[in-house]
Amino acid sequence: MRWLVGWSSTAARSAGIGSAGATGTDGETVHPVGSQLLWGDPDPLWAVGDWRPDEVRVVKADPENRIAVLGTCAASDEQLRVGLFAARGGALRHLTAWAGSYTAVVQAGRRITVCGDLAGARPVFHTPWAQGTAYATAALPLADLVEANLDFGHLAALLAAPDVPAALQDSTPYDGVRRVPPGHALILRAGAREIAGYEAVASLAVAAPSADPDRAVDAVRDALVDAVRARLSAPRHVPGIEMDPGPVPGMGPAERRAARGMPVAGIGADLSGGPASGTLALLAAGLPGMPGTVLGHGTGAGERLLAVTFNDLVTGGREAEVQRAGTLAANPRLHHVVVTGDEDTLPYADLDGPLTDEPGRSLVSAARHRARLAAGSADHFTGYGARQVLDAHPARLADLLMDRKRRHLVRPVAALAKADGSVLVPARVYGAARRLARTPYLDGLDLLAERLLQRRFDEPGGAVGASLAALAWARPGPAARWLTGEALAEVSVRLQASARRASLAPNQRPGEYRARAALARQAAETRVLEQAAEIRSQRLHTPFLDNQVVRACRALPEALRVQPGARADILRTVLEGAGVSDLPPGWGAPSHGPASQAAHTGLRAAASTLTDLFGTPLLAEAGLVEARVVRKALRAAAEGEPLPIDGLADLVSLELWLRRLLSRRGTCWTGTPARQRAVPEGIAPRRGALASGGGAGVA
Repeated sequence: MRWLVGWSSTAARSAGIGSAGATGTDGETVHPVGSQLLWGDPDPLWAVGDWRPDEVRVVKADPENRIAVLGTCAASDEQLRVGLFAARGGALRHLTAWAGSYTAVVQAGRRITVCGDLAGARPVFHTPWAQGTAYATAALPLADLVEANLDFGHLAALLAAPDVPAALQDSTPYDGVRRVPPGHALILRAGAREIAGYEAVASLAVAAPSADPDRAVDAVRDALVDAVRARLSAPRHVPGIEMDPGPVPGMGPAERRAARGMPVAGIGADLSGGPASGTLALLAAGLPGMPGTVLGHGTGAGERLLAVTFNDLVTGGREAEVQRAGTLAANPRLHHVVVTGDEDTLPYADLDGPLTDEPGRSLVSAARHRARLAAGSADHFTGYGARQVLDAHPARLADLLMDRKRRHLVRPVAALAKADGSVLVPARVYGAARRLARTPYLDGLDLLAERLLQRRFDEPGGAVGASLAALAWARPGPAARWLTGEALAEVSVRLQASARRASLAPNQRPGEYRARAALARQAAETRVLEQAAEIRSQRLHTPFLDNQVVRACRALPEALRVQPGARADILRTVLEGAGVSDLPPGWGAPSHGPASQAAHTGLRAAASTLTDLFGTPLLAEAGLVEARVVRKALRAAAEGEPLPIDGLADLVSLELWLRRLLSRRGTCWTGTPARQRAVPEGIAPRRGALASGGGAGVA
């Protein structure tokens, strides 16, 4: 894991803060383990972890004004300098407009500005420290710094209402460590903090102007091409990674990579029947003069892109997808590798792994993802986030009603009616969309709080049922049914408190609001997956979560995105604009079935292990669940009872995360021996002390 950390204090020098570290209230001096100092006194900034040289840039206008950019950023040094001067004048959005995925930090005198991204894939955290504020791109180091306790209210909300920003608010699993919302920046003035938004949001009362569909799709194409090019234009050779030495008798590419324990330098991508990852693979392979072209020689040109397809032989159902991927890869620009899954790559099969910054559902399937990524290259493209930025959330049907665009509901509602086979579907969907359009946001929060208190979690099944359930401002999470009454009451209080604070009401339509919340949730889950399935010296790239791609996708007309198959149609048009038109039949067909089947199969195979895990769970010690209730649910799901499998994954993931957290030794900071304390054996209800952890889990 890589992160940056810094701080600003009202009296930095007298508090002992500077390039040598920081002096806390107990007199100890600390600084990050494995860090690289970017700038020192009076408000220091460090990069921590295995950053590549091209991923860290600092541009100075003078000793008092400078900008640091960490990550993949297509801006030149001159553009960074222009952005620095624009930020001094308050133009924060300018810092987020370059292609790539990065974090920008600007120092103008004693004012520090740290910009988060629009999706939430590169978040910013902060906490009070040494008469000022410490900030970082990871929450765990800040929790170590202030020796924070666990925030059980946040953990309860994470299980009861993970998709509801009003329930999570700006909290983290660590008490006192706060998160900067997506689309906002943290501004520190001599230690005093301010959260400022840099992205304009459409008004709830005024209909958004109707964008031209063709121009909007062209903008998505340009943004995706720029995002891919930003990754391909970075230096190709990574220190410590040797190029593939070529054919070795008896060994294939995968075996050679596995023998070295690391990916080869180069560009790779997920290639499947799905449109998102396939689009990135074809774009990366076909950009002129870049890796994947067949002309030229030397670094870059002539190197084939490594396309990886995962074929789950245990659950089946991916034959057509693998066949489509093979058809796409049948050209000299791609080298296709099929990774075969077995019992060891099922979800829940391998529950060991590193400690991530925060809990996430992907912890139960990290080994599965690691098996796929181990066959990739040092720079690997994935399509995570495409569904959230391109597809229409069902609540957008209410937005269309608010804008008096009823005719655009005909095709999506007809598709749902065809899938359900009932003539009553149009009336049910239209009625639910109309109720949502007429329901104020605060009433929606009150309704969810009441549902939690009364334990009303039953929802209609099938595709139509899922759409009807999503036509609401807020809904319970899949794990809420297994929480204790105390935990649900605490989340209900958080929701009611948010409802009483009218200033928190979003100035957005319900569909747009739900779509942004879903994107933030997916970005957070992708961040956890990246840390849990991390391969040494490998970088995962998610261009669909880049600021410029998110902006371009948000400009797509709602009438276009709500149509059935819109995501595949948009990406097909993107590829045609980039010169790729020969796509196999069935390309873009949804493939949710195999993933769900794998989750059920893995749960059945690991039923006894999971039951033992919840013999004496930490979640029960914290008062969030009752152990016998969870054990009963695990046995029932393993026997085939229809239960929300995602909710069980949330429970197992959070239990695993807590156990890894409490098993750590040491911290992310150097300091006195008192800081390297022993970890407590358990966790007391509602007041467990956070165990400090070693740098191996975070650096």
